[in-house]
Amino acid sequence: MLQTFNPKNKDLIVNINGRLVHRDEAAISPFDSSVQGGDAVWEGLRLYSGRIFKLHEHLARLRGSAKALAFDTIPTDEAIIPEIKRTLSANKMTDGVHIRLTLTRGVKVTSGMDPRLNSSGPTLIILAEHKPPVYDKSGISLITSSVRRFPPDCLDPKIHHCNLIQSILAKIEANAAGADDALMLDTRGFVAETNATHVFIVSSGVVLTSRLVACPEGITRATVLDLCREQGIPCSEQDISLTEVYRADECFCSGTMGELAPVVKVDGRAIGHGKPGPITMRLSELFRQLTEHQGVPVT
Repeated sequence: MLQTFNPKNKDLIVNINGRLVHRDEAAISPFDSSVQGGDAVWEGLRLYSGRIFKLHEHLARLRGSAKALAFDTIPTDEAIIPEIKRTLSANKMTDGVHIRLTLTRGVKVTSGMDPRLNSSGPTLIILAEHKPPVYDKSGISLITSSVRRFPPDCLDPKIHHCNLIQSILAKIEANAAGADDALMLDTRGFVAETNATHVFIVSSGVVLTSRLVACPEGITRATVLDLCREQGIPCSEQDISLTEVYRADECFCSGTMGELAPVVKVDGRAIGHGKPGPITMRLSELFRQLTEHQGVPVT
């Protein structure tokens, strides 16, 4: 699974602290906290027919992460949403769009990691791209990474921060193995997530996903669990071992960038019948129906 350049994105307009600039002219200071130490938080949003799905939930997570990192200033929904609208309008975007929000601590007076060096902030970056869901709906493959996800006593995954080196290292392993993505375990050996998504398995008709120990609070993950409860599909949040993944009837990933994606192979083992399973397909269709009608209008 390799994303490629979309010619529709050739002349994107990017929003940096309210300034709309061509993608080739977009820049932030080398003294910005994101450059100095990855000191920033982020969210991925998806635009469906002029509406952003779960916008307020994403912005609440953005603010919660910034608060946990003790940002001095955190913009409100009322400050961020108009800038999102301006960015989409400048790009004439209404559908099939993924938006990356990045909020950094801001600019420092000199290089260094001490937050007291920040002279101004925060920096808000809004990058909207023409980008349909990135995963193959016929099924993807995973390998288990040697890189472990941090537990809360090392670095709490509830902080949706921009230090993505763990994920990048895991993705390098997946690329080298010819897999689409990497399955990542926690320090106890239980499934956490992939390098980019949350993980679900289906066993004997029950949808299972990892507890929020070494994986972040997923907006799409929560939506899937809500759908299960509304539709009477048994579901549970619990520790999941690799053996349980291998012998599962179905497996799928969830995330804003890729929606729901079936997993048909893990570490060379076919999952179930090696094709998307019925519960995965049902939940994918239910999710599609949700995004058709729900969301905050922004265009």
